[in-house]
Amino acid sequence: MILVNDPGDWGHIYAPLEHSKWNGCTPTDLVFPFFLFMVGVSVIYAMESKKDTVSHSRLILKALYRTGVLLLIPWITQYIFHPDGGLAHLRLPGVLPRIALVYFISTILYLKTSQKTRDWIFAIALVGYFIIMTFAPVPGVGYANLEPETNMGAWIDRLVFTPDHLWRESHTWDPEGLLGTIPAVATALFGIRVGSWLKRKDRDDQVKTNWMFTYGIIAVMAGLFWDLFFPINKALWTSSFVLYTGGLATIALALSYWLIDIQGYKRFTYPFVVFGTNAITAYVLSGFIPHYMGMIKIGGHSIYQTFFAPYFSPVNASLVSAIFTVLILWVVMWIFYIKKIFIKI
Repeated sequence: MILVNDPGDWGHIYAPLEHSKWNGCTPTDLVFPFFLFMVGVSVIYAMESKKDTVSHSRLILKALYRTGVLLLIPWITQYIFHPDGGLAHLRLPGVLPRIALVYFISTILYLKTSQKTRDWIFAIALVGYFIIMTFAPVPGVGYANLEPETNMGAWIDRLVFTPDHLWRESHTWDPEGLLGTIPAVATALFGIRVGSWLKRKDRDDQVKTNWMFTYGIIAVMAGLFWDLFFPINKALWTSSFVLYTGGLATIALALSYWLIDIQGYKRFTYPFVVFGTNAITAYVLSGFIPHYMGMIKIGGHSIYQTFFAPYFSPVNASLVSAIFTVLILWVVMWIFYIKKIFIKI
């Protein structure tokens, strides 16, 4: 997402590095659901050993604290970058707020329900969301629809947050809206299910990976089938999007597990480990570092205009500039890594 969010020129971007205009799915659209899927997987690894030994109230309070921090970070960042807008135009939904809510709800569900109950919740969330979005009439519109500004989710967001607190690009709807939290939680539950399978002691590694590949392929096919009448759409986080991206995430995790843990190919992972150990920190800094880099002038020109635009085609200059930003952030995270500075929430 750092690569996607920091091109040298927003007018010149390779298609795979852009979100879908509406329906459909690009490689960029996979990043967020993969992250929420891994939130679910990590809940298993973080809490399985504590579930039966530590007070659930204590674990939930800790999760609530983390949720609060994740909610505050983007709101404070927005205020720093847009002080003129003040609190009156603060966008309340967003990427980190969605992660926060999904993490908190998933933690409670993991602690307080069985896997069978979570499977039922997963199915009810997907089917229920489908029914709401495609059959429930939207107040003021009169009919159910999946258009950006007139769907049920957009109406709820305007009602709850008011237009002044929605996505700055439109103020009429938000791609991380409140209703979309329901299927987003299902994405994390998908991850919890796969994480539980991955940690089983009564199955060998080959069986685990074989079944993960199988489950992943079945989920992708189910998502593509559902796409025929409930289109794959990241902004709406449709049920078909949950199955499609959850299946791909399962396949990617199975491939990574087979390649790294079973086959032992670990040397190439170092750059990713550096980022992964401070993932949220890197994501937050990706809003600050490019902002202040853009203020640097060399002979009256920006870094992009001086070092990239004159030497590459417009789209390649934009890409090289984005890669340069990623490298700068990686160096910062590498310094944190070698000094063992891991900023935990």
